[in-house]
Amino acid sequence: MMTVSKNNTTITVTPPTEGLFDLMIFARHADSQDPYNWVCSYQIQCLEPHNREKLPENPFNFWGLHQKVGDFGIKESSHKGELLVAPQGTLLLTLQTSRPLLATYELVNKDLDAALSKKCLAAQAEEEKLSCHVLCPFQGYYWLSVFVKDLGGSTFRIAANFLIHCLRPVNQNELFPSGLSMHCGSGISSSGHGLSNPSHSAPIITTKLGKCNITFHTPANIEVTASLSKDKVISAKYPLERYVLVTHLKNKVSVCVVLPESGVYKVGLFGRSDDHKDFLHICDYIVRCFSDPSWPPFPRAYSLWRKGCVLLEPRTGVLQEQSWVRFRVKVPKAYQAVILGQEKTVMQRTPNAVWEGDAFTGAAGTQVKLAAKFSQHCSSLEVILVFEVEGGSPASLGCSG
Repeated sequence: MMTVSKNNTTITVTPPTEGLFDLMIFARHADSQDPYNWVCSYQIQCLEPHNREKLPENPFNFWGLHQKVGDFGIKESSHKGELLVAPQGTLLLTLQTSRPLLATYELVNKDLDAALSKKCLAAQAEEEKLSCHVLCPFQGYYWLSVFVKDLGGSTFRIAANFLIHCLRPVNQNELFPSGLSMHCGSGISSSGHGLSNPSHSAPIITTKLGKCNITFHTPANIEVTASLSKDKVISAKYPLERYVLVTHLKNKVSVCVVLPESGVYKVGLFGRSDDHKDFLHICDYIVRCFSDPSWPPFPRAYSLWRKGCVLLEPRTGVLQEQSWVRFRVKVPKAYQAVILGQEKTVMQRTPNAVWEGDAFTGAAGTQVKLAAKFSQHCSSLEVILVFEVEGGSPASLGCSG
């Protein structure tokens, strides 16, 4: 193993057997593309070999930080040297940077295929720091390569290679979800879209209750939406999109997540400004829950449930059959709001701009719809929220505000 710094090179040799070995050292100028020249040799006599697992093959000729890592924009690493130890199979690598950088990571182990390897890494890029959360699902040695580039750069360059020794692996059911981007948690991407003051800056959210609320401050011209996904859904009764609800307040966005079952989920945030039609990816969060949650979903939201709309109560999308339910919502541009349940109920608008009304749910298997007119001259109602009516034990309706 060779570690190269600006003015120093360290070579660690682990002979595979006892006996006499020749170590030959070759060198060239750091900026040269000429062949390496032999500069010296050593004889190493091994009296007793170190009996350990074979190290993974490193395709690069160095371990630790690259010799010119400062030129790449990296100031220092959270881990000194080339060997990192993960006693419980988890590791957090951070690199302090002198300017904003983007990074990709590659994790290699003899038992790890490419698809599983991607579920072992969660990357975060902040203004002056790069972070990588690493999970090791097998015992033994790994190598982790770090590639970086400037925000406007065209290609990634190798910046570091670390040897990781995992003493006790993590459960494969607890690996990260598939499809994570290089922007997990808050950082360069979220601030670039105008989001600030995150409630959760780190990318991993662990909840025992099975729910969480992610908030950002946002400019008035930014609209945010969110997605929820899980690699293997076992018992969720409704689509996962029903378990996340985005609420825009005046200068704040709230992404409320409830989980239908235990496991590891990906929450993707997307945003667009008033002058853009398409939503662009902002960042991902990882939500972990290993208790046994079984939250009901939110109501199904339609396209007119937009900025400024707030669901105050009920906060669940599943209502108890044959029962009276109080509805309270904010729909800023609505001229009229109605509840379409067993009967049609016209909602009343309070002085603080909240539409209120009580409705009878009716039989199980039916739906209760919240609809609105957005013009005095419009004859048709537009559906904005749909609630399911079910039998069985009453669900906790909940309320907000």
